[in-house]
Formats: sequence, structure tokens, C-alpha cells
Amino acid sequence: MIGIFDSGVGGLSVMKELITTLPDYQITYFGDTARVPYGNKSKETVTRYALEDANFLIKKGAKLIVVACSTATALALDTLTKKLDIPVIGVAEPSIKAAIEATRNNKIGVIGTKGTIGSKIYQKLAKKINPKVKIYPQSCPLLVPLVEENWIKKPETRRILKKYLRPLKTAQVDTLILGCTHYPLLEKTIQEIAGKRITLISPGKETAKAVQKLIDNNSDLRKSLKKKKKYRFYASDTSGEFKQIGNRFLGRRIGKLAKANVENL
Repeated sequence: MIGIFDSGVGGLSVMKELITTLPDYQITYFGDTARVPYGNKSKETVTRYALEDANFLIKKGAKLIVVACSTATALALDTLTKKLDIPVIGVAEPSIKAAIEATRNNKIGVIGTKGTIGSKIYQKLAKKINPKVKIYPQSCPLLVPLVEENWIKKPETRRILKKYLRPLKTAQVDTLILGCTHYPLLEKTIQEIAGKRITLISPGKETAKAVQKLIDNNSDLRKSLKKKKKYRFYASDTSGEFKQIGNRFLGRRIGKLAKANVENL
């Protein structure tokens, strides 16, 4: 089984792409809704939460972990990779690799939450892969609540996006990473504002490609994963609008949502 976790519902946009790319595999999703958001937490706290989230999925039978949370990827991926005995993939590296392949002028923009942008994860990864690339980061703290409130097509959201994207257009970036799993729901509007000249990089699509490549190149992992179209959903707090909001991210109806006891993660 492929295990995927996020602090809330955003990671369901990554799961959507995993289902499209790998339709025959069993996937289990965990949203840590009792402790959301991760973006305003310390590195130590986020790392502890991420380890607990991953271990919960491993107990459920996960043979591969996808960290569908930009903040957890930025702050905890190294620790997860060292401490877990199974493969772990985050959303940042597949995105930056795709962006570096796509850029023509070595100017890449990144939009994300304060936590992700503050971590400088994309600058660090870009420096390792291609030091000539320049990253232009833009924190967009208002976008997550706007997406969750389904204000995607509201004129207010469009105006806010224009303000966020203006510095990146001025910098003449030709590639833009959607550095938060909520942002693919705004992809159409972002593309309209950014213009056709700018290539958008979606974290879900690129992460799904990376997962597929890992499975294709690892026969032991491939054998350990059950080929069965079965999707399970867990949340540490099921009292909110997880299913209602999550349906939009997943692009299909979420079936049964089970509660995971956060104290026992």
C-alpha cells in the first residue's frame, strides 16, 4: 500500500494525481486535521508530527510514504528518510527538478505558504541540481483559506493572486512552481494571470511521476505493493469539513472517513 499524509486536506490533490498515474495500487491517506496547520510550527514539532503520521501509515501497511505537505517536506524529509525503513518521497524535489528542466532563462518562481517559503527548500535543492538557476520566492498566506472556503472563482481571489504574482512577472520568471498542494485548484486562474509564457509546475503531477519512476525501478517495492483499487481515508479530527472540502481536492467523493487517535500515532 502507498501511504500519503498531509497536515489537512491539501494532500488530496496529490492523491488525485497518484490515482490517475497509478490507478491499480492501494492508497491510504492520512490528514492530521487535529494539529493543522504545520506552517506555523517549529522544525522540531513538524518533524515529530511527520514521524508520527508516517508511522501511523506504516502500521496500516504502507510500503512507501508520500509526504504531501510542503512544510513537512521542507522541515522533516531528511529525518524521515534516515529513520524509516521504507522509501519516502516529498513534493519539493520532483517539482524543482521539473522546473529546472522546463526553464529557458534559469529564472524560477515559487509560491507557497510562509513556512515553505521561509524554509528556503527550493533554493537549497536548486543549488544542488543547477547553481545557475535563480529562485524567486513569494509567500502567499491568503491562498489556502480562500481555496478551502471555495472562493476559487471570486474576483477577490483573482485580485489577491494578481498582487502575489506581480513581483514574479516583473522578475521575468518563465517557470512557476505551485509550492503548496492547495494551489492546483487555482491553476487555471494562475495561468491566466501569469500568461502563457510562464510554465506552471504542479506538485501533485510531478510527485506522482516520481512515485511511478521509483516503483518501476524497484522490483522489491513493486512486489510489496498490492495491486488493488482500494482507497482509505483517515483524519485525526473528523468533526470538520474534511469530506466536503476534500471531495474538491480529490476530484471524486471520499467514502468512509475513519478517525485516527492522534495520541496513539
